[in-house]
Amino acid sequence: MSYDPNNIFARILRGEIPCKKVFENEQVLAFHDIAPKRPVHVLVIPKGAYVSHDDFAAKATEAEIAAFTRAVGQIARDLGVAESGYRLIANAGVNGGQEVPHYHVHILGGANVGPMVSAK
Repeated sequence: MSYDPNNIFARILRGEIPCKKVFENEQVLAFHDIAPKRPVHVLVIPKGAYVSHDDFAAKATEAEIAAFTRAVGQIARDLGVAESGYRLIANAGVNGGQEVPHYHVHILGGANVGPMVSAK
């Protein structure tokens, strides 16, 4: 999957599409998912053009990686799910169920998120 500069997250970053922000700094943007699966469902995205975790890990600067990791933890604390528990999801590629070709992490919490993955 190659990076599409017109994907919805790139358009949100450019201000072309509004979002309900919960966090922003120079490296990271986080906002509420438009179709939440739990009471807390936030998307955390780096501001750089990365497709997946693999792409981010291989190409991002140390500062971007640190900022992203710290932001995810800070957002979980700010949203009140750090103590009760939450799930991070990062889908990658077709088999991983990735829908938007911009690296992002879902923070899900505020209620039991259920089992990891059910066998099919």
